[in-house]
Amino acid sequence: MFFKRFFSFMNTDLAMDLGTANTLVYTPKDGIVLNEPSVVALDNRSGNVLAVGKEAKEFLGRTPKSIRAIRPLKDGVIADFEVTKEMIAYFVRKVIRGMRLVKPMIIIGVPAGITQVEKRAVIESGTQAGARQVKLIEEPVAAAIGAGLPIDEPIGNMVVDIGGGTTEVAVISLSSVAYSESVRIAGDEMNEAIQRYVQDKYQMLIGENMAEKTKIIIGSAFRQEKPLSIEVGGKNMVDGNPRTLTLHDEEIREAIQEPVNAIVLAIRRALEKTPPELVADIANNGLYLAGGGALLKGLDQLISHSAHLQVIKDDDPLTTVVRGVGKVLENQKKYTSVFIN
Repeated sequence: MFFKRFFSFMNTDLAMDLGTANTLVYTPKDGIVLNEPSVVALDNRSGNVLAVGKEAKEFLGRTPKSIRAIRPLKDGVIADFEVTKEMIAYFVRKVIRGMRLVKPMIIIGVPAGITQVEKRAVIESGTQAGARQVKLIEEPVAAAIGAGLPIDEPIGNMVVDIGGGTTEVAVISLSSVAYSESVRIAGDEMNEAIQRYVQDKYQMLIGENMAEKTKIIIGSAFRQEKPLSIEVGGKNMVDGNPRTLTLHDEEIREAIQEPVNAIVLAIRRALEKTPPELVADIANNGLYLAGGGALLKGLDQLISHSAHLQVIKDDDPLTTVVRGVGKVLENQKKYTSVFIN
């Protein structure tokens, strides 16, 4: 019994959704075991990592000159190789204690539009962080698997995965992507749009975390039945003094209109470029919405109204991709064809 348990421990493999905003990790034994922001805090003098994940996110906009809080992934891909390696290693150690003994195989979800150079960067980050092998799967395919869609059948399934850095629009049939478009506009651009709106209209600066909080609480893509508002704090641009003001949901709808419209246009472009037989399938089956951006109030209504399709939102869109990567990890023989490396 001891050797059986020890062998099981030594062969703990992981599924990972390495996202611009959040990283999620799944194990076959325990399911989703980690969901933390993709943020790292560094000491500028020594280069040492001071904090990773939730703790590091609290540092954003609050650090002295000696500390730097950064997000090492941008637009769904690695922007800082060394810091990404440290972040992956930290998350793996947190999930698997005794990392020096254990060399897990990791399957990582990546954007559909990833280049060969970007693929190599993800693989090298994983192996240098301690993985014995790294396999890659496209995020929209993982989202379709996580949603339980019949991707191995000759039926068109449309998945829209809206993350922090990218929006992935893909039509999947026979376990492969028939058409995909990766738009580097998603949740982060909405946050930045809110910051610009408050700056331009009220001459007030607000931080990234405050903009994100505002989007989550009162943000919407379609007019809601009940008006919403939130009090935000920031800095007056004129005199530098602290300032608070109340923002309303119609203002945030106006602020994020441009990135939201870009996502809708990407979906319409995908439908235009998809073969008619697959479009007919999508009309029958609907469009599947996943990713953290799917939580934006009324986004499903706006897409449905614009694309004339039924839109089905996952019950837990933040975890759709990692659940799909987890299913692939648990049944690699069945899903051999979905790996892209």
